[in-house]
Amino acid sequence: MNDQRWKQLRTHMDEQALEGLLITDPKHVGYLTGFFSDPHERFLGLAIPKHDEPFLVVPALDLEDAKAHSSVPLIRTHGDTDDAYALLQGWIGRVPGAFGIEKDHLSVSRFERLSAALGADRYADVGGVLSALRAAKTPEEIEKLRRAVHLIEAVLTEGLKHVRVGVTEIEIVAELEYQMKKLGAQGPSFDTMVLTGDKTALPHGTPGSRQIAAGDMLMFDMGVYLDGYASDITRTFAVAERPSEEATKIYETVLAANLAAIAHARPGVTLASVDAAAREVITEAGYGPHFMHRLGHGLGMDVHEHPSVHGANEQLVTEGLCFTVEPGIYVAGECGVRIEDDVIVTQGGVDVLTTFPKQLTVIG
Repeated sequence: MNDQRWKQLRTHMDEQALEGLLITDPKHVGYLTGFFSDPHERFLGLAIPKHDEPFLVVPALDLEDAKAHSSVPLIRTHGDTDDAYALLQGWIGRVPGAFGIEKDHLSVSRFERLSAALGADRYADVGGVLSALRAAKTPEEIEKLRRAVHLIEAVLTEGLKHVRVGVTEIEIVAELEYQMKKLGAQGPSFDTMVLTGDKTALPHGTPGSRQIAAGDMLMFDMGVYLDGYASDITRTFAVAERPSEEATKIYETVLAANLAAIAHARPGVTLASVDAAAREVITEAGYGPHFMHRLGHGLGMDVHEHPSVHGANEQLVTEGLCFTVEPGIYVAGECGVRIEDDVIVTQGGVDVLTTFPKQLTVIG
C-alpha cells in the first residue's frame, strides 16, 4: 500500500477509535492494494484490523491475479459455495467496538450479513476519508489522467471525419466507440453522447436515429478509461454552415464562462466561487435560468467523483484536485451548448489537461 495512504487510514482509525476497517468498493481495493478486479456478485474486500496485519479477501478464481498485483501480501480466498461472511468472522473475530465500512457501497443485505458476522457496537462510514485520499492526485495519477484525455481527444479528431449531413447520431456514437477501442482505451467512461439540433438543449439527452442537418449545432460529450483513469470532454460544433446569431451568442457566452472559471480556479479559493465565476458570465448575458447544473465534478478513477463543483460547496480548492469545468446553456426547443475541460490544480492555478480547440467551428 502507498505509505501516505496507509498512514492516513491508520490515523483516521485512531481518531475515530475504530477496531478495524473493511474496504469493499473494488476501485478502492485497487487504489489501496494495486489489485483491480470486478468480482461481480462475489465478495471482495480489504480488511484492516486495528492490531493485526491487513489482508485481502478475493474469490478463489482471482487468487493468482491477486498474488501478482496486490501489495498486501496476506491474501485469503473463498469459493463459490463458501459463506464469505462466516469466513470473515473467523478471520477477524467478533468486534467489541466500532468498525469502519463504506456505507455508500454496501447494499442493505450485505450490510446485514456483515453485521451479523462481526457484531460491532457501531459501524462508521469511511467513505469520506477514502474520497479525500482519492481527491489529491499523485504525479503518477495525473499522468494517467493526461493520457486518458489525450486518447479521447484523438477519438474526437477521428470521429469528426465521419460527420456529414444525413448521418445519424447513433452512427457517430458507433464510430467513436470503435475508435476508443482501436486507439487502446479500456472502454468508454460513460455512455457516449452525440446530440444534434434542438436535442442539444437536453443536458443528458440520448443519441438516436436523428439525422444531422445543415445549420444544426452538434454536441459531443464522451470519455474513456485508460489504465484505470477516466477522461471527460464536451465540445459543441456547428454543422455545414455558420449558426444563427442567437446560437453564436450562446456559444461565445459559454466559452467566456468556461475561460472565466478556469482563470479563477487556484488553491485557496472555494469551489463555490469557481462555479460562480462561470455562472456570473452566463447570468449577465441573460441566460442564467438556462444553466441548470453544477459547473463540474471530480475526475479520477471514476468519471464522477469527489469533489462536486457547485455554488454551495465551500470546500477550498487545493493542489492536486482534478475536476471538470463544463458550463452550458440549454434553450429548450432551440439549441444547447456545453464546453467541458478537465483541469488539475497546481500551485499557481490549474493545468488544463484538455487541449482540443474551443473556438466555434463549422464541420461537415
